[in-house]
Amino acid sequence: MTDLDSRTRPAAAHPGPAAAREQPAPPRPQDDPSAGPVLLGLARTAIASRGVVASASDAPAWLGEPGASFVTLTQDGRLRGCIGSVHPSRRLGDDVIRNACSAAFHDPRFPPLPAQELPGVRIEVSLLSATEPIPAASRDELLASLRPGVDGLILSWHGHRGTFLPQVWEQLPDPHDFVEHLLHKAGLPVVFWSEDVVAHRFTVTAWHEPDELPLTRT
Repeated sequence: MTDLDSRTRPAAAHPGPAAAREQPAPPRPQDDPSAGPVLLGLARTAIASRGVVASASDAPAWLGEPGASFVTLTQDGRLRGCIGSVHPSRRLGDDVIRNACSAAFHDPRFPPLPAQELPGVRIEVSLLSATEPIPAASRDELLASLRPGVDGLILSWHGHRGTFLPQVWEQLPDPHDFVEHLLHKAGLPVVFWSEDVVAHRFTVTAWHEPDELPLTRT
């Protein structure tokens, strides 16, 4: 029900239980044109300050809503760190701050990012949708179900887990290669399959910094 509807609809003397339960939809960063600059700026500030970020009085309300994000760092076009959350377990703003610092300083594939290298790093923030299971009794069924360029994928098996964002399709456009590399990332043989493998898909809304950042005037 829109604001106009609520103004023009005659008021009921005793609204029913359904009407009493109606709540406005929570704000979404996908609907905010300023979301990209806000999230990217938050991630860069978090890295520069090693997680000490003051709350802004004019921060958008959706930063306080639960959210799951990935923060990806690149340097000279190559991966420099990528850490994220699959499920929303904290406020989106806190999630971006935590993942930005983890990508910069705690990704086990890379040494901690020195402060002097931060200006040459480009940041991408991906906001994840809810995950949904992919029913797949065989590897072929999984491959047939995937949507290249759209689906992020999580594969789990007895303590092994690997996650690829949809952006990985840019480097691995063939579903067979995509799944093989994800199995390898999960610590499993690339030819592995079992009926116990659990697959989930998700999509992302992503924002990334331009190749050249504007100079900051002081």
